[in-house]
Amino acid sequence: MKRIFSLIAVGVALMLLDGQAFAHAFLDHAVPGVGTTVAGSPVELELTFTEDIVPAFSGVHVATEGGAAIAAGKAVPGPANTLHVRLAHALKPGTYVVTWHVVSVDTHHTQGSYKFTIAP
Repeated sequence: MKRIFSLIAVGVALMLLDGQAFAHAFLDHAVPGVGTTVAGSPVELELTFTEDIVPAFSGVHVATEGGAAIAAGKAVPGPANTLHVRLAHALKPGTYVVTWHVVSVDTHHTQGSYKFTIAP
């Protein structure tokens, strides 16, 4: 009987460790939203991730659809796994690409990008 409890304890421990292996931080949602069209230029971008992140090793870049960099401040951490990026100036109508990279508290690196459009 003792051996069965030991096997069950090992199985539970492996299931818990397995769950931690999938604890990477991915983009949960953003403002402006992924693929959305907004009526005017946002003042800042807000990106919320699925897990806790390490802001010192995380960042966000904004560019036009053609690849021209947009001046923006450094990504600043907010509550609930959120990064805020203040834009240096109002954006003209067009499509913009937001590229992000983060390191989660479990030290895993993830990255991605999405687009949003400002209507004319």
